Amino acid sequence: MAKHDSHLDALFLALGDATRRDILTRLSRGPATVSELAAPHKMALPSFMGHVKKLEAAGMIETRKTGRQRHCVLAPTAFAPVTSWLDAQTQLWQRRLDQFDNYVLNLNQEREDDP
Repeated sequence: MAKHDSHLDALFLALGDATRRDILTRLSRGPATVSELAAPHKMALPSFMGHVKKLEAAGMIETRKTGRQRHCVLAPTAFAPVTSWLDAQTQLWQRRLDQFDNYVLNLNQEREDDP
């Protein structure tokens, strides 16, 4: 059984919502205030702040308050655990598919050799 990683769960939960992915996409272009991030979304600011808080709790963004504004930036290593997990899964499945390919090739070769 694979080791349970609650941090990875939080990251995938954060990525599982379109609004939060939109926020991350916008922040990939540079820092922004919560008001700037919320502008394209048709929802109340408290609801939008829930998305910001989930991203912050997952460690994907960092926020700081300056006066009445809250500024958001992408966390520098936010995607590293997700990328690492996906790379491991890619390697695992590539290995399995290579083994299956070898099995099928051997099976076909045996059929050709058997009159």
